[in-house]
Amino acid sequence: MAGKNNLKKTESENKAGFPIPVSSYKMILIGFGIVVLGFILMMGGGSSSPDEFNYDIFSFRRITLAPIVVLVGFGFIFWAIMRKPKADNN
Repeated sequence: MAGKNNLKKTESENKAGFPIPVSSYKMILIGFGIVVLGFILMMGGGSSSPDEFNYDIFSFRRITLAPIVVLVGFGFIFWAIMRKPKADNN
């Protein structure tokens, strides 16, 4: 009988807290910043006149670097959500 009460207590303690620890929210915000940085790197390269074409849109920064930064940011966010927090030994 004591085992069932103990089981119910641990289930209610698990439901009381947030599903993601506060430190993970900080990591998610950092990952979001990395994603935004990647999209900022993709910006630009437009032409002021519609009659002329600007080849700056095909630069290494916009075609290669920025998508890699965005994917790293999304990977970082995924890792921050899925990581297991360290157990406190108190």
